[in-house]
Amino acid sequence: MMSERTSLRCGGKTIAELILERPEDAHDLEAALEEYGGRPLTLGRGSNILAADGQLGLVVVSLPRQGKELITRETLSGKVRVRVAGGVGLQKVIAWCLRHGLSGLEGLAGIPGSVGGAVAQNAGSYGCEMAGVLTGLVVWSPESGLRRIVPGEYTTGYRSFALRDRAEFFIVFEAELELSKTSPEAAMRAFTEAIEKKKASQPLDKPTAGCIFKNPQGESAGKLMDRAGLKGLRKGDMAFSELHANFMVNLGRGTASQAAELIAAAREAVKGACGLELELEVRTVG
Repeated sequence: MMSERTSLRCGGKTIAELILERPEDAHDLEAALEEYGGRPLTLGRGSNILAADGQLGLVVVSLPRQGKELITRETLSGKVRVRVAGGVGLQKVIAWCLRHGLSGLEGLAGIPGSVGGAVAQNAGSYGCEMAGVLTGLVVWSPESGLRRIVPGEYTTGYRSFALRDRAEFFIVFEAELELSKTSPEAAMRAFTEAIEKKKASQPLDKPTAGCIFKNPQGESAGKLMDRAGLKGLRKGDMAFSELHANFMVNLGRGTASQAAELIAAAREAVKGACGLELELEVRTVG
């Protein structure tokens, strides 16, 4: 059930889940997908996904949530490169970096996704994004197989990431991040500042998929929605947060169809108020 595997806590039942315990397992993935039928969906912690209701023609492909101890090496510039498995939680990696006095990820405090999911979405906040620290990946796609790639073999943008082979379905088995050395105390101060800002302005204590809409150029989607009177708007058990209009929250038994009603209402309201079209940041699957 996607309602059990996504942070918004909604969505129907998939055909099956395939867990790739090691990168070499990807060589058998196409045969397994053919056996089960359906379309593949790479799933980490489900933090940026709005899954449809009902029976879904999807086969979930996931990685173990535990990875090897992080591997580090120092560069000639004095920075530290950290290699981490794609299925590991982003907050676990950030906590490890704080303990070891490594800076560069503090702005991503509170984002509940996996490392692979953060790469695939180019997750970011407070001026920090994954693309800014990413120096290499181990990925698999049906088009190019399993390989290690570096910048130039993928492109990134605002909340976007794409492989050069343009594969729509791919798996991030490992990410290499380049971080700066600092003291654990300084890293913790930066982390604490970021997380306190988010606690004051985002509903971190409720089931949410994060921001529903991307920020239009030079604008804040949340502020546009607030001016359009969308804070607290509710359809069934789905609602736009009273704390931050661009965060949709599940108040109990919310459904994807209720979420879709809210999304349509928000787009119409903002378009009517200021003439701007809101673009989804959350990924819809079904």
